[in-house]
Amino acid sequence: MFIGITFWVLAVVAVGAGALVFVVDSMARATYALAVSFLAVGVQILLLQQSYLGVITILMMVMEMAVMAVFMVMFMGMNPALMPMDMTHGKKTAIGVSVGVFVLLAGGALLIPWPTRRGGPPDDVTYALGLAIMGDKMLVMAVVAPVMVATIVAGVVLAAHRSRYDRFGDDLRRRPADDPQPGGVGR
Repeated sequence: MFIGITFWVLAVVAVGAGALVFVVDSMARATYALAVSFLAVGVQILLLQQSYLGVITILMMVMEMAVMAVFMVMFMGMNPALMPMDMTHGKKTAIGVSVGVFVLLAGGALLIPWPTRRGGPPDDVTYALGLAIMGDKMLVMAVVAPVMVATIVAGVVLAAHRSRYDRFGDDLRRRPADDPQPGGVGR
């Protein structure tokens, strides 16, 4: 009973937070609303006793949203990620396409004949799921993941022609700081 109520409360939270993504007036708020939605879905998956998928969903999506928010604030300058935004082009087309896709997918989910289950679940569902998702590629991914992270960090470092410390000079003693865009803190 408790699990059922919790599941449906989380369903409402997931849908409500997902709708907030399109209602709030800044990209940062939309990012965090999306993170809340994913978190609620991840906990729902945990309630369905799919620990591996639930934890992966929570970790991957929350970290993705956090990184996206950090990059928005870092690269957009003067924090426009928190400023109001408005999609001024193609609103009616986007709404029409969204409603059409929803009706198509919902109709497909409700009207197609679902196959009957053959066999039973394996003894260790988590192991079987991991094997189905990754197969014999797990070692490759374990090696490639740190290389990908290093590539992302190196790309960001090389793309940024200045860092926040450049304005203080090589020895970090230049006062006042040589700000490329005047008008920051302490105008």
